[in-house]
Amino acid sequence: MTDNQRKSAVALKYDQAAASSPKVIAKGMGATAEEIIESARQNQVQIQEDASLVQLLSKLEINQEIPPDLYQAVAEVFAFIYQLDQASEPKG
Repeated sequence: MTDNQRKSAVALKYDQAAASSPKVIAKGMGATAEEIIESARQNQVQIQEDASLVQLLSKLEINQEIPPDLYQAVAEVFAFIYQLDQASEPKG
């Protein structure tokens, strides 16, 4: 399997109180990507698959805030995850 075919993953965190935009908190390829994804699953963190966005985010450094030109794409991911979270919450 070539590097282009290896699985990649990027984890983002957004803390409005601490930063003005989301930060890259983990990234990797192959086994590291699998560990990031498994950790997200174990912690019930929503996963969104978007190979193009992962490729762009992979160029950022750990703890680097996303640049303004990626705000729209990342906002769409966060909106999607928010909708999933709302749909999975028990109605009561």
